[in-house]
Amino acid sequence: MPNISQRGISMPASPIRKLVPLANQAKAKGIKVYHLNIGQPDLPTPEVALEAMRKIDRTVLEYSPSEGIRSFREKLVNYYAKFHIMVDVDDIIITTGGSEAVFFSFMACLDPGDEIIIPEPAYANYMAFAISSGAVIKTVPSSIDEGFALPSMERFEELITPRTKAILICNPNNPTGYLYTQKEMNQLRDIVKKYDLFLFSDEVYREFCYTGAPYISAFHLKGIENNVVLVDSVSKRYSECGIRIGALICKNKMVRENVMKWCQARLSPPLIGQIIAEASLDTPADYMLDVYNEYVERRKFLIDGLNRIPGCYSPIPMGAFYTVAKLPVDDADKFCAWCLSEFEYEGQTVMMAPASGFYTTPGLGKNEVRMAYVLKKEDLANALMVLQKALEAYPGRTL
Repeated sequence: MPNISQRGISMPASPIRKLVPLANQAKAKGIKVYHLNIGQPDLPTPEVALEAMRKIDRTVLEYSPSEGIRSFREKLVNYYAKFHIMVDVDDIIITTGGSEAVFFSFMACLDPGDEIIIPEPAYANYMAFAISSGAVIKTVPSSIDEGFALPSMERFEELITPRTKAILICNPNNPTGYLYTQKEMNQLRDIVKKYDLFLFSDEVYREFCYTGAPYISAFHLKGIENNVVLVDSVSKRYSECGIRIGALICKNKMVRENVMKWCQARLSPPLIGQIIAEASLDTPADYMLDVYNEYVERRKFLIDGLNRIPGCYSPIPMGAFYTVAKLPVDDADKFCAWCLSEFEYEGQTVMMAPASGFYTTPGLGKNEVRMAYVLKKEDLANALMVLQKALEAYPGRTL
């Protein structure tokens, strides 16, 4: 029997999905599982999107252009302008989800052995895409005790070598919910300019910023316009994770031409998804406001509830719909598995993502979990109650 690839062996398992078999076993026993592990919004997809899906009337479901349907990209220009992100239609390339945009960014900009600096904890799939492209991840740890603020630029500069090619940020951040400040973004701009690096900026959660300060996009930073590659997706803002539509936005023509080679190799992004996503850009403002207000309420409810549980601590996330919380346990991986395999309270249990999977530095995140507040408050209340009971019963409790 031939050996499988070392690259595949090195690929990390998803910390978000790796406990799914245990969750399925719990459900098979009749246990209610509260899913705080995955960023799948429970809020309805906009009606304009659903109506566009119902009205699709084609005799052939053809390939779309490799760069995406032009009318969709033209409407995206106007969408970004609302956030003072000024781009042309040719700056936008439609991808199969934001994940493909990240992957194509790496493939187009990095050679095997090139290094990317990423603040951690970070979205686990960044590591998977780096392995796929042969790039090397260098991480700068942020701390829960400092609210996961951006580490100092001195920490970044300590990691820079002749092979350093890029810095990657997620803003607002997944998994922490941290929102980078104007000062922090300016510091990133200065270091990117000083060392002539790419700045990959994943901004899929821009609609969910919970501070009075203005939202700062990497495209707002002056002097590095040709260094920025922006990653976007419709998945979260319109509750459309399943249509798999994202975008890569870049003003650097050489980068775009390189990305297009990968786009052509995979032929085209999803046709049906683009039709739905284009219609979604006409979503009424009151829908977006209702969604925003709902997440604000859920955020307050979850964070207040977590911080009332003895031994638990979560900073207040200022963006996205996640938080990383510290729990009084010896090992969050073991605790999360135990909750699904050995614990239930009144026929209920809770599923969380162990935070160790969002770090690459060994030992970090050992007593932390990521939670997504994508459930209604009634379910969040039950999940918090179950979590408190689980912590009281867990054999590896440290408090």
